[in-house]
Amino acid sequence: MTDADVEGRGRSALVLGATGLVGGLCLELLLADPAWSRVTVVARRPSGRTHPRLAEVVADFDRLEEHGDAFAADDVFCCLGTTIRKAGSREVFYRVDHDYPVAAARLAGARGAKRFLLVTALGADAGSRVFYNRVKGEVERDVSAVPFEGVAILRPSLILGPRAERRTAEHLFQRLAPLAAPLLVGPLRKYRAVHDGAVARTMVRLAREGFRGVRVLESDEIAAAGA
Repeated sequence: MTDADVEGRGRSALVLGATGLVGGLCLELLLADPAWSRVTVVARRPSGRTHPRLAEVVADFDRLEEHGDAFAADDVFCCLGTTIRKAGSREVFYRVDHDYPVAAARLAGARGAKRFLLVTALGADAGSRVFYNRVKGEVERDVSAVPFEGVAILRPSLILGPRAERRTAEHLFQRLAPLAAPLLVGPLRKYRAVHDGAVARTMVRLAREGFRGVRVLESDEIAAAGA
């Protein structure tokens, strides 16, 4: 690893999902960190942020290849994700949670990206009979197949934080999560909810360290690393 890679001189970052909970915080952290001289956001709508080191590309995610040049970044932070209810169908959910991240990884890999950091979910397993878990596992598998220097997979449990849209069941779980946390000890610690800030901080710290290989962090590890 070169001195430039360690110190971050001239490093560039790409954020996908910057209008979401974790992605928005990642963007804030990257813009506040001089390690990255350029931060690009590819999104379906503008983030509303302005910054001298920020470039935004509004794109149709079904045609990401039309914006291939935007994927020429050292570190890619992928925080894309939806719910089956919001997506409206399993087909659309699969497209957002699997196809878009994999397409982004391939575009970035082809343009020399070094690291790809991906948020999936607790229980991700490509062999699972549970559709949600299987999709998350498949996106992990397919992103990891792209020859990056480093791939970080973060598997948070329930993510605590203010969401733009109200999800009734999730709102209830967010209120109950702090009460349940003391009961989740030992092997059950990975089921503890984790704050949005911890997920974002962990992603940015990992990228800044210039890690190599495939790293998988469960929810409790994310909470510790992002404290």
